[in-house]
Amino acid sequence: MAVSSTRIYCRPICTVKPPRRENCRFYPSAAAAESGGYRPCLRCRPELAPGNASVDATSRLAQAAANLLEDGTLDEEGLDAVASHLGITDRHLRRAFGAEFGVSPVEFAQTQRLLLAKRLLTDTSLPVTEVAYASGFGSLRRFNALFKQRYRLQPSLLRRHMRGGVPPSADALNFELSFRPPYDWGAVSTFLGARAIAGVEALDGNCYRRTVRIPIDGKEHLGWVEVGISPKEPTLRVTVSASLAKALPPVLSRVKALMDLACHPAEVARSLGALASSHPGLRVPGAFNGFEVAVRAILGQQVTVAAARTVAGRFAAAFGDPIETPFPSLTTVFPTAKRVAELPYGRMARLGMPGARARTVAALARAVADGGLVLMPNADIEVTLNKLRSLPGVGEWTAQYIAMRALAWPDAFPYTDLGVMKALGETDARRVLAAGEAWRPWRAYAVMHLWRSLQVKE
Repeated sequence: MAVSSTRIYCRPICTVKPPRRENCRFYPSAAAAESGGYRPCLRCRPELAPGNASVDATSRLAQAAANLLEDGTLDEEGLDAVASHLGITDRHLRRAFGAEFGVSPVEFAQTQRLLLAKRLLTDTSLPVTEVAYASGFGSLRRFNALFKQRYRLQPSLLRRHMRGGVPPSADALNFELSFRPPYDWGAVSTFLGARAIAGVEALDGNCYRRTVRIPIDGKEHLGWVEVGISPKEPTLRVTVSASLAKALPPVLSRVKALMDLACHPAEVARSLGALASSHPGLRVPGAFNGFEVAVRAILGQQVTVAAARTVAGRFAAAFGDPIETPFPSLTTVFPTAKRVAELPYGRMARLGMPGARARTVAALARAVADGGLVLMPNADIEVTLNKLRSLPGVGEWTAQYIAMRALAWPDAFPYTDLGVMKALGETDARRVLAAGEAWRPWRAYAVMHLWRSLQVKE
């Protein structure tokens, strides 16, 4: 909502005195409001707003593009590459994007860069020059000019206004990411902790931590992130190692996907009814790295969660890269698809997995490494599912589980899962599939509630 008398736009939750109705203007996105000449409110901070999570085809396509823009794909590869990732023409992308957000993809990306810069100025002590480059601007001069034009403030003045001068920290950057309450942090963190790959991930008390590898412009940025829940505000507190300062857009975007921050819990609850009533705010944990989750899913075929976790830890230790962190539990960065694709089956099988499973992991790695298989939120679901099913050793459970987490598909439904069948008191997968029709288009959330009802993991 924008106010014509102040030229400021706000989130619906803003606590300022409500403006007069005739002074209000409404926009579909922050980018559209800024394109209309409004600057973001300094109190409710629109840059912290959760994202969208639509299952409508056109809206989902636009949101997929928005995620790529937020991830920095436009800066690195251009609009044609964004459209290519989604399997559409750039003309169709612009049309769908404009219908959803009210602006072009380029205008949206520019607003995202500015809002990230505003967040860095407000929440960190990075020098203004580093803020400019970390936000995706090619020059400090361009950043200063556009920031002043849009927000009617110099970046340095905004920092003094919001922070009053904060001593610099060379070790880490701190952020808050908003969500729509309720949020069952206990369930999400327990789920991730039970599946944590030794050396790569760890649940320490109430904090989830993991190592990170982000490639940008041919260079790999290594570091770590820590996520916990705020005791008072509807936000997650995210700490990012300073080594990832030049990779912040994709890091924050992937944390949002991992923690399912775009979810509308009220909408899910209405669809699931009694199934969701005992655990409101239960989310579907996504993936920080789609390839990592897919490998983990294959290693988990027909074994317990604990057994899969053991093999996954060996896999990461054998083929990943060492990293120094402040945490003794974080020592390794998960290997890339390219690295795994080059491994002989025998080396993987010696870690404690059947030879057929090692061949499946190798086939997955080759498909991801050559770009034929894209494991990211909002990828084309049917195309990706078919590619997964075509891999040797990938059945319906594995494909649906990967869609549920790596693709963030809210209607994914691993209906052959033994836990799901047990929770429903069924032994016939066809009857489970039929029962799941009542939970469309949120069957992935139904699965989480069914697993939760049994207190089992997968």
